[in-house]
Formats: sequence, structure tokens, C-alpha cells
Amino acid sequence: MGQFLPARLKKAREDAGLTQESFARSLGLSSEFISLLEAGKRAPSLETLSRISAALHKDAAFFLGDKEPAFKVLFRAPAVEISQIARQELERFRRYVDDYMRLEEATGRTLELAPLYSGRLSPERMAAEERRRLGLGDEPVRDIFALLERNGLRILRGPLPPAVAISGVFVFLEARNAAFALINSAQTPCRQAFTAVHEYCHYLKDRSEPPIIDTHRIFEDAARPKAARKEARFDKKDQFAQEFAAHFLMPPAKVREIVERDFGAGRLSYDDVLLIKRYFGVSAQAMLRALCNLGLLTAGRHQEYARLDPVQHEKRVFGGTDEDYGPGSGLDSAGIVVSDRYRLMEREVSSQ
Repeated sequence: MGQFLPARLKKAREDAGLTQESFARSLGLSSEFISLLEAGKRAPSLETLSRISAALHKDAAFFLGDKEPAFKVLFRAPAVEISQIARQELERFRRYVDDYMRLEEATGRTLELAPLYSGRLSPERMAAEERRRLGLGDEPVRDIFALLERNGLRILRGPLPPAVAISGVFVFLEARNAAFALINSAQTPCRQAFTAVHEYCHYLKDRSEPPIIDTHRIFEDAARPKAARKEARFDKKDQFAQEFAAHFLMPPAKVREIVERDFGAGRLSYDDVLLIKRYFGVSAQAMLRALCNLGLLTAGRHQEYARLDPVQHEKRVFGGTDEDYGPGSGLDSAGIVVSDRYRLMEREVSSQ
């Protein structure tokens, strides 16, 4: 039997909406014993593990540390058709992961994992809790990639060919307590930031699960009205992660405060929307959706503004836009954007 993973038991129990007491009663065990299991101070017998697995509707292997390597699972992922070119890009990502781990071992630098969220928090509540934990208040995050990496999600940004319809990938190496995300840098800078926070949500909530490939569909689904998204059968993890990203990047209280303080009760013009979206560093589409969901923009006005071209309009009014496609900063010769932390470790190792 592989090593028992207590964090998985706690998350599965809380996701099922069970307290330690109620869960223990259903198994005929004491709540003290469940507490010891979740603290990693006791390990279950085969019989107890079987009862736990049945009660939580999980395979016993879910609670054990003998999973297949993450990238082996990733290449079988059903989320996208893994074409040869997609496989090459994912293989490049795997090499980066290997290099990153090698550099951490050589320098002795490690990253602590962020807390694993479980239970039934709403995306808005979870985003607020995480911003509070990070001490962000309600202000926009100016370097989202550095923030996420400092909190345990190592990020590689690389341009994927148009034929590879991937927005982001999340992988957690459980044996090494290391999390990684691949962000498609052929997307606009605003969409890259949104994708990064989407993957960060998977890191905070879904890292006990298999690796995740997110296609461009996450943005297509999110563009639909909220009611339509509830009626359709979209992937619940992705829907949760998109809503988390929206609330994390655009705290509702701050959006409302800015609109009420700076624009009053009057109708928001499209220029007003672009000004607000520039403050939060998100796309016009994301800002329109947030304003509509908060009741600060009518559905009709949302549809009217959504038909406009934000790139040309923003350039004309403000002289520039983050919605442009184009090279980012920190690119190497292959068009890859690696983190400052990676470059620092690389320099440290090369100077030894």
C-alpha cells in the first residue's frame, strides 16, 4: 500500500460537506481518530481505507501516494486532442519543470505551498479569503505572475501555435510538493493574467486531482450570460476557476466603490468602462461582464459595448492597450517568458 495522504482525506470530506464528527459517525469511528488521520498522525488499515473510500465515493488509490507521474497522465488528458505539435509543446513544458526542480535542488531554494482550500466556499468568498491571506486588500495586483510564483505556483509563459487551442495547463508534482502552470503567451496580456489566476485556483483547490488542461473554451463559456452558464453543462471546476479569477482580479467591493465614487448614478459610457478596466488590468470583456453581474451595467448596454472593438477604441482614447497581441517582456530566443526567480537561480548555479 502506498503512503496515505491525509490532505486528500480532509479535502474529500469537506467537499462532501461533512464535519469530522458526522463523518466519523457514518463510519462507526471516533472523531478523534479522523482528526489523527487528517493530521497525518495515524494511517488507516486496509479495511478502514476501504470504508472511507466507499463513504466518499473515491477509489482507494486516491488517498495513497502511488499515482502515475503527472506528465504521463497529462499526455492522456481527454480535455484536448493531443496532436503531435501539442505534445511537443507539453514536452517543452515538462523539460522546464525538470530544469526548475534541478535549479531548486542546486540552490537550496524552495517554495512553500499555499493552503489547500476545501469545503464549499463560493468562488467570490474564496477569492476574498485568498486576497486577505495575501494582504492585498481590494487594490489591483500589478505583477500577478510574480505574486502567484511567490506563493508556490511556478509559471512558464510560452507562445503556443494557433493549432494548439490551449490557454493554460496546471500540474502538481505531489511527491515534490511543487506546482507548475503553463500559460499560452500568444494570448493577450490581459488574458494571460486571467488564465494565470484560473490556474492558481486549480492550485489552491484542485491540486489533489489529476493534471488539468484548459482550452480556449474557458473564455468562450465565461462570455455567456451568467444564467446561460448555469443552464449549460460546463465543467464545474473551470466555471469555479473563472469566477474565482474574476473576483480575485476585480474585487466586487472595489469595482462598486470606483463606479459609485467616480461616475455616480449616471450611465457608464464605453470610455468609462475602458478606464475602469485599465485600472484593474483586465480585458474589456472581463470588465463588462463584471459590471453587468454587479448590476452596474444593463444587459442591453453590455451587449452593445461587447460588439465594439476595444483595441482600436482604447488606442484612440488612451494611446495604448494591454489587449494588443505582441511580444511580452523577458522573452528568450524561443519566445519563452521565464520568471525572475528562475533566472536568479540559473545565474546562481552558472556562477558556481
